[in-house]
Amino acid sequence: MKHFIDKYETEKSQYEQYIYNHFIQLIELESSEEIIQRFRILFINHSGYPDQEVSRALERIISLLQVEEEFSFILNRCCHIVINRKRPYNYKKDVLLNLIKLFDSIENKSLNPYYSSPSSKRLSKLVRVFTKSEQYLTLKRFAELINQEVRSYRNTDSALAEPLRTLIPRYPYLYQHCLITLDNSYEHQQAIKKMQRQKQKKFEIDLSHYVTHKIRNRVTTTSKFKDSKFTEYSWENTNKIQNPTLLSQDELLSAIRQFVGKVENGNNYQDYAKSFLIYTRESQSYSSFKESFYEYLSTSFNVNSRYVKHQFKEKLYKQLKNTMPYNDDKKLNDFLLMRTCNQILGFLVVESIQKPQHFLFLNLMSNIGPIATTSLLLKIVLVCYRVKPYLEKRFAILFNHYEADTRESVTWLVKALENLQVALSTNFGRIDLSFIR
Repeated sequence: MKHFIDKYETEKSQYEQYIYNHFIQLIELESSEEIIQRFRILFINHSGYPDQEVSRALERIISLLQVEEEFSFILNRCCHIVINRKRPYNYKKDVLLNLIKLFDSIENKSLNPYYSSPSSKRLSKLVRVFTKSEQYLTLKRFAELINQEVRSYRNTDSALAEPLRTLIPRYPYLYQHCLITLDNSYEHQQAIKKMQRQKQKKFEIDLSHYVTHKIRNRVTTTSKFKDSKFTEYSWENTNKIQNPTLLSQDELLSAIRQFVGKVENGNNYQDYAKSFLIYTRESQSYSSFKESFYEYLSTSFNVNSRYVKHQFKEKLYKQLKNTMPYNDDKKLNDFLLMRTCNQILGFLVVESIQKPQHFLFLNLMSNIGPIATTSLLLKIVLVCYRVKPYLEKRFAILFNHYEADTRESVTWLVKALENLQVALSTNFGRIDLSFIR
């Protein structure tokens, strides 16, 4: 049996590689329009491909497939070959956007019952499976990133009617979780990571410039404005430097004050987290640590909320109490700290792709708002930096879950995404906005 499986895999791999090599060679010779036409003839029209050996290789792959989803990986690889080869940026962009148009165009078409062969019928079905796959959704998100310069992210009526997916370029912390699949090439993964670094750096610079500019143009409250509605900082109306977030000016200032200001007994969140870690390292048992951790997290709620007082705190306490109870008598260590923080993030946001329920997160957003909710998550990550990627992954799960919904219908999630971007940038980035208190 093993010999048969090995033979099957070897034969299929040979035909796959033949098609991959075919497209690698074509990239060096043909225009983006010609490449798209080849995809149309080979994968959509199913007939008339100029290279018959390639057509036969594809037919052989189809006959050897044991699981339909296997083909999604193969077609995804073909797409990435023509996108990631070392060609000019506009070439790659044209190929990618036109590939998306090509595959989207078959979504609403009914299957033709008169295909000339069973393999053509099966190929048509396999391509449709691909358009519903995670590989293709990832490709569409990547297209949004590549095509970002033509998008308007401001909260206009037309922008709010766009699907949430169009906002993916705004959130670098989601890139590795939303734009990379396990079968992506090393080159593609590196390209995404480079884009992530560039986009994050640009956001931090834009945020620093914007806030600094606004503060420099503040109007201090004086007797001249005794009866006016000016607060400590009065934001000047100017379009010279745009707000890099989708938050209002007041929302952004409040968020930054919370994330970098002195909010916990004269400390900012970073200092408070350091003090907490020093305290809990003093030979605490795991059971004692969980009690202390509950107190540490509970101080996040300086809000008069019945939900927090009568429901959430009790749920949080029970969750911590029931977290790995078999370790209660052990001394706290790095492993237990990381596992605990990660499990509480799952409890607060969303557990996994397999269990995407997030009612608690919705309740927090509704009852205490995005800033307080984000502050709670930030406090956890500052206690254990290693869970930051896990927090980002949980937000990616939410993003992917709602990506086809309009921005307007998931305003709460956009607020959460924006606040997390600000919180992570001000606490883990290279900008210093601590002058805002």
